[in-house]
Amino acid sequence: MRIEKLSFAPDGFVPNNPALPFVCYRGGLDLTAGDAEQAIIRHFAANGWGDAWINGIYPFQHYHATAHEVLGIARGRALVQFGGPNGPRHEVLAGDAVFIPAGVGHCRLDMSRDLSVVGAYPEGQTADLRRDTASDFRGAAERIAKVGFPRLDPVTGAAYTAATEPARRD
Repeated sequence: MRIEKLSFAPDGFVPNNPALPFVCYRGGLDLTAGDAEQAIIRHFAANGWGDAWINGIYPFQHYHATAHEVLGIARGRALVQFGGPNGPRHEVLAGDAVFIPAGVGHCRLDMSRDLSVVGAYPEGQTADLRRDTASDFRGAAERIAKVGFPRLDPVTGAAYTAATEPARRD
């Protein structure tokens, strides 16, 4: 597994998150045992991430001001822009996962026809849907600041010991 971390400044009407980095786990999910979507749901649940869904990634800039989100790519591939309309583009493939802190913008730009994504949220958090508009931006920073840190990393299961770095699991 290769881990990539990025922090984003606010981008237009996308607030991003000043306290937690976006994390991409390249090859972080084991999809070899049976149904990929169910395997990802079980993996996330074992690390305290629930309220799982199976779908895709919205093709418009959006973020969540009331919850962190993890996406696991079960099948296919997608080109996704993270951090807002001027943010970097990442291709994510089956077996990859991304941790998207509350406030971090994301938008699917392209996808394969077989794309299947599993999303989940930390226990006790419920996601809202916010777009990059002035009305959704108002008050978003205050809501994001109230979102607690996840208890466990959704992919590694390591405990968060500080705002920006999960503890390493050996």
